[in-house]
Amino acid sequence: MAQVYEKFGLQEATVDFIGHAVALHPNDDYLNKACGPTIQKCKLYLNSLMQYGGSPFIYPIYGLGGLPEGFSRLSAIHRGTYMLNKPVDGLEFDDAGKVIGVRSGDEVAKAPLVICDPSYAGPAKSAVKGKIIRAICILGAPIPNTKSTEGAPATSCQIILPQKQLKRKNDIYIMMISWAHCIAAKDKYVAIVSTVVETANPEQEIEPAIKLLGPVLEKFVQVSEYREPTDDGTKDQVFVTASYDPTSHFEDASKEVLQMWKRITGSDLDLTITEQDQEDQ
Repeated sequence: MAQVYEKFGLQEATVDFIGHAVALHPNDDYLNKACGPTIQKCKLYLNSLMQYGGSPFIYPIYGLGGLPEGFSRLSAIHRGTYMLNKPVDGLEFDDAGKVIGVRSGDEVAKAPLVICDPSYAGPAKSAVKGKIIRAICILGAPIPNTKSTEGAPATSCQIILPQKQLKRKNDIYIMMISWAHCIAAKDKYVAIVSTVVETANPEQEIEPAIKLLGPVLEKFVQVSEYREPTDDGTKDQVFVTASYDPTSHFEDASKEVLQMWKRITGSDLDLTITEQDQEDQ
């Protein structure tokens, strides 16, 4: 990809913008790799632009909590059952080492397979790959110098600080959403700053991003482990996801959903087939 940039004579700032804000690469490792994937990522960005307004990104009203709510309704249609206020105390396995259920107290919910994040599966099913710092900041005004396509102050935005400009190994991400998405009180804004921890002082690492936010009313900081599964789950039927990475656009999470589907079913998920197509077949 570096040769492509060189061929077109692009300046360093333009390269940073394309690689990190358009192709959404988390660092510069892609520069020494094949150009095809990066060009496809740029194409995806451009194809997404103007699909739903003036941004290539969409975000659900009522926040990400709206996604499991939608899943629960769809699950109910297909006779799925939600068990609320039930702590998970462990998984149950048969003599062959295959999962047979989820234990909660003295009860076991029978299951032919389990899909979970690393916190439910135990340390043997995942390995620590690093740490992530996230700062959730409550604001009383939009992030300064951000505007919507109409010129008014932005009610949402995404800012990516390329790692090279901060002399880091990983980008820093800022996502701002607000009362307009029904996730905060009227005229309040929520900015989330996140990145991979690289030093012994994580809060100092995100200070350049915090300074961009303007006055912060409240700030909540958390440093958590980033874990990845140690196997594909096909042997014991416990399919473990990775922890959420620091990116604010959830591209890797979306890819993992597709990968998880293939690991469980053995085939790719074809989202081009609609319900009407299935009825016609």
